[in-house]
Amino acid sequence: MSRAEDAQRLQQLHDQIGADLLGYFARRVEPREDAADLLSETLMVTWRRLDRVPADDEGARMWMFATARRVLANWSRGQRRRNALSYDLREHLATVALPVANDQALDVRQAVSALPRNQRELIMLVHWDGFTIPAAAQLLKTTVSTARGRYQRAKITLKAALSNTAAPTSKTSTAKVKTS
Repeated sequence: MSRAEDAQRLQQLHDQIGADLLGYFARRVEPREDAADLLSETLMVTWRRLDRVPADDEGARMWMFATARRVLANWSRGQRRRNALSYDLREHLATVALPVANDQALDVRQAVSALPRNQRELIMLVHWDGFTIPAAAQLLKTTVSTARGRYQRAKITLKAALSNTAAPTSKTSTAKVKTS
């Protein structure tokens, strides 16, 4: 069959069986919106193996439902794996002592979040995730010289923001010392 004939055959199968398959999935998955993704996956498998789909309508219907059943089984296994990993991570995080945020840490987080997106991500990769500037540049798909320039601008901006945050506290304590 030509590519156009294949496309026409797939469209015909979708028109004849698609609504039934969507219902099949919708009755079996939660959230129901995942049913559309599963139908799409079933149609992708059908497209790749169109030469194996029986020519008669009932045979094609049976073949597509068998394919849908396998797609659903794969999806279910994936869901169970993701849920198990999430559970394990939640259990681990429950036992790990997380750092307590103090005023200074909150000031730093605020100052970093105020940076332009490209500078913020670079600073976070370097200081919070432990990457070097060249490695962060590679992750961000930019040149090392561009990353170094962004890093310098971010440092200047952060220094100014954090010195402004700390300044009122030191002025207040100085004023108290002068009045007493």
